[in-house]
Amino acid sequence: MTFPDGPPASSAPMSQSLDSQKSAGVDDRITVRLGPRSYDIVLGRGIEDHFGGFVRQLVPQAATALIVADEHTQPIALRLLSHLQACDLQTGLAVVPPGEGSKSLAQLSTLYDALYELAADRRTPVIAVGGGVVGDLAGFAAATYNRGLPLIMVPTTLLAMVDSSVGGKTAINHSRGKNLIGAFHQPRGVWIDTAFLDTLPTREYRSGLAEVVKYGVIQDAQLFALLETEGNALQSPRAPRLPQVIARCCRIKARIVEQDELEETGLRAILNYGHTFAHAFEVVGAADQWLHGEAVAAGMMCAARLARRIGFLTEPDLLPRQERLLQAFQLPLAPLAHWNVDDLLAAMRRDKKALAGRLRFILPRQTGEVHLVSDVPEAEVRAVLTEATIV
Repeated sequence: MTFPDGPPASSAPMSQSLDSQKSAGVDDRITVRLGPRSYDIVLGRGIEDHFGGFVRQLVPQAATALIVADEHTQPIALRLLSHLQACDLQTGLAVVPPGEGSKSLAQLSTLYDALYELAADRRTPVIAVGGGVVGDLAGFAAATYNRGLPLIMVPTTLLAMVDSSVGGKTAINHSRGKNLIGAFHQPRGVWIDTAFLDTLPTREYRSGLAEVVKYGVIQDAQLFALLETEGNALQSPRAPRLPQVIARCCRIKARIVEQDELEETGLRAILNYGHTFAHAFEVVGAADQWLHGEAVAAGMMCAARLARRIGFLTEPDLLPRQERLLQAFQLPLAPLAHWNVDDLLAAMRRDKKALAGRLRFILPRQTGEVHLVSDVPEAEVRAVLTEATIV
């Protein structure tokens, strides 16, 4: 099976250094084209020795930098810190507890304190080394301290590599909901070293595969087919095809962000396939501690079942194909039976895609095509939430 390389890259912020990057082990470079705020996603394996030069290119006049990590990614952050210091950057390190609980006002305040103690100015980059939680928290700190600091993303999970590190969404949580306090703040660059995945726990890695499946459903039938044929191999972070898959996902997201950066036309909303259900699962089922990708997997299954129930799905095979693929990746296929359906529906009414309390969902029509569907009958959503559950 051929695997398309995606649209050709145009001139980019770092195009003048592409040859040196390739010689340094960089396998790919994807440009997010947003005019003067365009940036590169650099992808390779075992390339951390060149990180200092990458940062220096992005912020040549910076004197200081703050790395943000959690307790799991601290060893990676310490190695990167030494590379930055070798490039004459005075570098601070802020370490937050792992987990969704760190996306809070309290942890945000600790980052503000760290930036103040570092005497950060508006040239000081905030460098997020971690998964989605670290990226969201550090990104929001960068968006708001001194009215905006440069942000550099160093994703260390598969989920962050293919999704949350790209596109400029930053946020912290509120007691009433996930990601209620946030801002759009595009990074200056994204540095993806797939070697960081080698020590990622298996469950975390599989969680990221849910977001990869999402890209196949929403815009790339060929990617979905590749996942079906290469599914067993892709369960290893050393899979030969994995860099191609990550690059393909990044290209899809880049293309969508370029066309609808601030979610004004509805196009970017398709990246939230399965997420209206997933965010409700994360809020109501917080005690069960599902990972984000696990909630997304069950959410995608609910969205596909809902599309079938209301007659929107035109490709009957999509539902069983998606189920088999997620099952092969050992991901949940339905919500837990003890979650209260009324509580789940209440959480969905507060979803950012809802309008005046009316439910709207990203629903599939066929593999590679999804749409934002308005005024979905609540009775149908309730039926989906109760017809298939995990005891």
